[in-house]
Amino acid sequence: MPATTPSPEPLVDWTRWRAVLFDLDGVLTPTAVVHMHAWRAMFSAFLAEHAAAEGVTYPPYTDQDYFDYVDGKPRYDGVRSFLASRGITLPEGTPEDPPDALTVCGLGNRKNDVVTEVLATEGVTAYPGSVALLDELGALGVPMAVVSSSRNAPDVLRAAGLADRFAFVLSGALATDLGLAGKPAPDTYAHAAAELGATNATSVVLEDAVSGVAAGRAGDFGLVIGVDRGAGEAPLQAAGADLVVTDLAELIDGGAR
Repeated sequence: MPATTPSPEPLVDWTRWRAVLFDLDGVLTPTAVVHMHAWRAMFSAFLAEHAAAEGVTYPPYTDQDYFDYVDGKPRYDGVRSFLASRGITLPEGTPEDPPDALTVCGLGNRKNDVVTEVLATEGVTAYPGSVALLDELGALGVPMAVVSSSRNAPDVLRAAGLADRFAFVLSGALATDLGLAGKPAPDTYAHAAAELGATNATSVVLEDAVSGVAAGRAGDFGLVIGVDRGAGEAPLQAAGADLVVTDLAELIDGGAR
């Protein structure tokens, strides 16, 4: 008989883990691209307006700024971080500020309006590889949660048809209500693990953002998986990822290697 090639060992033995905690944008759904475009449109317009008003010149906003200052963070933290990179200080304002207010919250709300419009008009489709992993984990009975800095997380999950897949969803809005620090602090992931009856050490974190990977490492989670959708393998590893993949299908027994 011809020799058979043994199947490769799966990258992760999911039966070892008590909980699997997913970031949303860029991990389960391609909405990270929507967020990137919304941030670029908002910050580019703001820098042009602010430069004209102040009579100064600022370096233009780039996609690298998204990864360096915005990606994975709560919305207003992202605004604050980017403005600091350009030496700009604005009043904090309040979450009720209108989108034309020249405040940290106003700029964040301006960006969110763009995202809301795109979701309403175009919808969102989950990554096939991510859905395949959700199918496998569901069949194994592994508890799952979503931990997202986005206040839009429940709407995105509903639009993608994923709302019934998770035992718990921790959105940016809920994190604020609970007084939890956002990523890169580990608090939101730790809270979700506890909600699923697990500990940090028995939970897996899946993240595409450097700040989210850093949160997983800061919380000493049992396994931190980076999903490279543009942040880069090296930065994700440097932030503390134990493993980096480009598609969640790689994490399925028999998946792409």
